[in-house]
Amino acid sequence: MNLSVLAPHEVSGWRGRFFEDFAVGDLYKHPLGRTVDQVDNTWFTLLTMNTSELHFNVEYGNQAEFGRPLVVSPLTLAIASGQSVTDLTQNAVANLGWDEVRMPNPLFAGDTIWSESVVLATKESKSRPHAGIVSVKTVTYNQDGLVVCSFKRTFMVHKRDSDKISNPRPEPRDVDWS
Repeated sequence: MNLSVLAPHEVSGWRGRFFEDFAVGDLYKHPLGRTVDQVDNTWFTLLTMNTSELHFNVEYGNQAEFGRPLVVSPLTLAIASGQSVTDLTQNAVANLGWDEVRMPNPLFAGDTIWSESVVLATKESKSRPHAGIVSVKTVTYNQDGLVVCSFKRTFMVHKRDSDKISNPRPEPRDVDWS
């Protein structure tokens, strides 16, 4: 096959969900798992100025209740939120809040986590006609199926016909597709 004679045609990629795509009861099993290691944990404690040695001092952690250092809870929450972006907030205007955050089981370096979310409520935005508000509950669990984090989150997301969606991607110049 001679590729030089084929003209490329644009194929639309995943653009994320818009407000109209969400329905109460929808369950999204977010596709990417994430193994958390001690480097992640140490860097996050340093970046956030968390001085609890339970997260970055192995000797301290070994003597503590769980017998090893714990992954710092805000890192768990951040990864869980990030895992949901592909399904929930690719077209977000803004996060409006996290509520009822729970950490029922510890997360340790070396654990792999997955998240899934169910839509609890949707409503039109009163202040922004180009967007709607969605509330979800997200559950995050480790490789053994133990829930390590759960929370409710509310976010504002663009409607499909929103004229406020940013698209800073330039068109390439002087491209030879052969």
